[in-house]
Amino acid sequence: MAGQLEDVTRELLSALDALDVDRMVQIATDDAQGVDEISRRWMRGRNELEGYLRQLTSAVADVHTEIRDPEERVWGDVGVLTCWLEQSYTMDGSAQQVSAPTTLVFRQEGGAWKIALFHSIPLPEQH
Repeated sequence: MAGQLEDVTRELLSALDALDVDRMVQIATDDAQGVDEISRRWMRGRNELEGYLRQLTSAVADVHTEIRDPEERVWGDVGVLTCWLEQSYTMDGSAQQVSAPTTLVFRQEGGAWKIALFHSIPLPEQH
């Protein structure tokens, strides 16, 4: 049975697949952080994340994301979910496939779990 953090993660990924930036931003804390593997930089704060996501929606299509092996831990009003992320999408007309260990850090705000950190770094395929 999925836990609360897994439910929020799946909601985020559903919003990502739908390219629904407003829904994604609602799930984030004001000081949320994430890594952009394309530009190879940190994004810090809701405004920076929102700007990046809005720009990204014009470049990507056909996004499909799944998580495998989710594991969550909660300590009071802080929680961590680790999982393996599998994602496919089209970027500028080119099909892409991502397989990545992923970590999400959550914080409770107003009784709801919000994402404070999304860290997912794709690994190259093994040959």
